[in-house]
Amino acid sequence: MSDDTVTLPWLVIRQDDNGNRYRVGRYATRDEAQQIADSLDDRGHRQLYWVERVGQHGGATRN
Repeated sequence: MSDDTVTLPWLVIRQDDNGNRYRVGRYATRDEAQQIADSLDDRGHRQLYWVERVGQHGGATRN
C-alpha cells in the first residue's frame, strides 16, 4: 500500500456520456471529495460525478 492510499483514500470519479470513467482527484476526507463532486455536478454538464473510497468496488457513494 502506498502513502497516497493511506493519506488520500477518497476519490472523485466522473463518468461521461459514453460510459467512460475517469478519476478526477484524490482527497483526504469524504467531505472534501464530496464538495468537489458537488461543485463539478453543479456546472450542469451531463457527466455523472461521485465519491468512493480507494479499494471500494460496487458500493460507491454516488451523487
